[in-house]
Amino acid sequence: MDIPDIRIDPPRTGDERETLRAYLDYHRATLAMKTEGLGDEELRKQTMPPSTLSLLGLVRHMAEVERHWFRRVINGEDISHVWSDSGDFQAAYDASESTRAEAFAAWEAEVEQARRIEQAAESLDATVHFPKWGGDVSLRLIMLHLIHEYARHNGHADLLREGVDGTVGA
Repeated sequence: MDIPDIRIDPPRTGDERETLRAYLDYHRATLAMKTEGLGDEELRKQTMPPSTLSLLGLVRHMAEVERHWFRRVINGEDISHVWSDSGDFQAAYDASESTRAEAFAAWEAEVEQARRIEQAAESLDATVHFPKWGGDVSLRLIMLHLIHEYARHNGHADLLREGVDGTVGA
C-alpha cells in the first residue's frame, strides 16, 4: 500500500526556532502518516511479539509526552496524565480498549496546546526548573527532546506498520 506523503519539509535556511518547529511538526506528521488508512483493530494490533506495543499505543504515548513537556513542565499546569491516575507514562501504551477517534482526539488536542505554549514563549532560551533532570531546562532543549522522542518512536511505527499490512517507507 502506498501512503501519500503529506509532510512539509523543514526549511533549509530558516532560523533556529522556525527550524525546530518545522522538524517537530515533520515528525508529528510522520506518526500520523504511519497510521493512515488503518482501522481500530489494525491500529491496536501488536505485531512485534513479545512486545505489546501498537501504533495506537504510540499515538496515546505521544499525547502524554506532549502534555507532560508543554503543559506540565513549560506551562506549569497541575494536570494529571490522560490515561493514568498514578502518573505512569507506560499506561498509554495499553491501547487494547482504545479507538482511533479517542487516541487521535487526545493527541491532536495536546499538539495544539503544545503549539500554543511554544508560540507564546518569548524565546527558545525561556527556562523552567525541572528537578528530575537536575535543574533548569530551556524551551530549546525540550523541543529537541520532543524531536528525539518522535524520531525514536517513528522508527517503532515503521516496524509496527510493516507488521500490520506490509507497508514500508517514509
